[in-house]
Parts: sequence; structure tokens; C-alpha cells
Amino acid sequence: MTPLKVGVIGCGNISPAYFTYLKNSSKVALVACSDMLPEKAQERAKQFDVESVYTVEEMLESDVDAILNLTIPASHAAVSLAALEHGKHVYTEKPLAISLSDGKKMLELAARKGLVVGSAPDTFMGSGLETARQALLDGAIGRPVAATAFMMGAGPEGWHPNPAFFYAAGGGPMFDMGPYYLTALIQLLGPIARISGSAGSQIPERKVGSGPDAGKPIPVQTPTHYSGTLDFASGVIGTLVTSFDIRGGSTLPWIEIYGTEGTLRLPDPNYFEGEVKLRKVGSEEWTVLPPVFESHGNERGRGLEDMADAISEGRNPRASGLVAYHVLEAMHAFGRSSQEGRHIALESAAELSAALAP
Repeated sequence: MTPLKVGVIGCGNISPAYFTYLKNSSKVALVACSDMLPEKAQERAKQFDVESVYTVEEMLESDVDAILNLTIPASHAAVSLAALEHGKHVYTEKPLAISLSDGKKMLELAARKGLVVGSAPDTFMGSGLETARQALLDGAIGRPVAATAFMMGAGPEGWHPNPAFFYAAGGGPMFDMGPYYLTALIQLLGPIARISGSAGSQIPERKVGSGPDAGKPIPVQTPTHYSGTLDFASGVIGTLVTSFDIRGGSTLPWIEIYGTEGTLRLPDPNYFEGEVKLRKVGSEEWTVLPPVFESHGNERGRGLEDMADAISEGRNPRASGLVAYHVLEAMHAFGRSSQEGRHIALESAAELSAALAP
């Protein structure tokens, strides 16, 4: 298989993780990079021995097969749509887009042009969540009946020197970290049929905690705490909380799945590795399950490698645009439910069920 020629647009903080993992890939060749700040693209090209540095316009006109979109979330849709218009496959960082209409435009344009859209997160393809997936397939906990997921933190202003975008529209704990938890749940339990949720800015006074702007107030323009219930099409009932308002710490698990014959405790879905623990009905002990394979830290780019295979094989990639759109619809549903005081049915559930069917 000839490696997929990929150009990177966006050479910011997340890009080294992709360059580091994919530099030795036999399936993907990162042959060019670009950034709105040319010096950033030059820096990454020198750091990772990338062949070409382009402007964004030159990248779109180049002969690369696909674009790896690592721009800020607010630019995801515009860059991805432009790439698709130029006949390039797209793999984007999460979220797929900010608005549902832009996410839908991307999928529709790709379908019309016979192109493929993939999206992070791909951490569910690591040893941690793959071990959990195999345990579910093997019936380790019987029939899954419920699940919980918690992302409990104090917010990124304590460590990020420029955290304002985390509190702008399209930010907050749901759009920043929710994709990891929702993608993991969907990959393990299937599509979500409906959501009910509450959302609010429980601690709206924020200040930059480090760097040259330390002490500067941060305008909070998005909810900082979400809590809700997910009704999966399979019948599983889930609970999800994502928060930037937990200042005293938490002992809640990242994800647990409860079945008729036991419980699975999963690792942090933001990472590829981690222990999966099983406790069977009648036991007082947790057993660490042997991993189905070994992950070794950063593997960001596994989803892009699978997308390269999917293009060659004529199938949907595992980290597909359809999954990412379902996640995007779910994230919006939490806010809509809170505002409208009702359950929100996810329109993409049926389409995703068909796409995930064996």
C-alpha cells in the first residue's frame, strides 16, 4: 500500500504529538505543513524533517491526498470544507465543527465528492479502551445496563497561558473534553437515542493563572458545568458530567459500565493506555484485565492510519465523521435540553446504527 500523502494545516500545541507518532508510519506520510503563522510551520518542518512548507492556499492546491486539520476548533469547519472542495480527504482534531450545520455540510460535501472524513479522538483505539471493548464482546459483565462518565476538573486557566478560548463559544468542558468521553461510550455501547441535561456557569469569575497575562480576567461565554442522562439505542442508561468547576478534586471514576454480571472500570479516555478493572457479581475484589495489546504513550494518529486503510478498502474509518457528528449532536443536545426543559432526540442515531452494523 502506498502511504497516504498528508498535509498538516495548523502547527500549534497538539501538532508535535501527531508528527511524533506518524513520522514512522508506513500508512501515512506527512509531507507538508502550513500555519497562519509561517514561522510555526517552519519550526515544525525543521523539527520533524517535513519536506515542504506551504501557505494554506498552496497546501490546498498541492498534490497531497488528505489534510490533517489541527487548527483551533473555531476554524475546523472552514478549513475542512475548503480541503474537501479541493478534493482532499480530511482528518480533523476534535470537535468536528462548532455548529451542527457546518458538521452536516462537511459530511454531505464529502459524500458528493466521494471523499472520506475522519475525526479525533482516536484514543478509543488504544489498549485501554480496546481491552474494555473486548471484555464487553466476551460477555465479561453480561448484558450492559448502565454507565457513568465523569470529567471533573478546575479548568485550564491554572496551567494554560492563553486559556480564554476554553471559555468562548464552542469551548467549555463539554466541547473541550466531552468528545473523549462521548466517543468512548458510543464506540463501546452504540449510538445515543436521546439526551436530557442541565448546563450552567457555576463559577463564572475566571482569571489567567500563568504566563504574561496572569491575573487577567477571562470572559466566560459558555457553560462550565454539564450534567445529564443519555439513553442509548441499545437500552443502556448513561450518566455524564463534564465540569471546569471542581476546585477541590474528585474521587469519581472516569468511566464505569455496569452489567447483569459485573462492572467494568475504564481508564481515562484522553489516553491510549491504562488499566481496565473487572468486578464480577458476588466478588469483593477488582481484577485487572490483561491488555489485548500494549500501547506506549502517545499514539495520536492511529485514527488517521485507519482512515488511510479505510480509503484503500472502501469502508468507513473507525474514527469517522459520522461518529464525530453524532458526538457533536450529543454535545449540543445537553445545552438544548437545559434551555428547553425536555429530552432531545438525536437524529443521527439511526444513520450511525446502520454504519456501525457488522
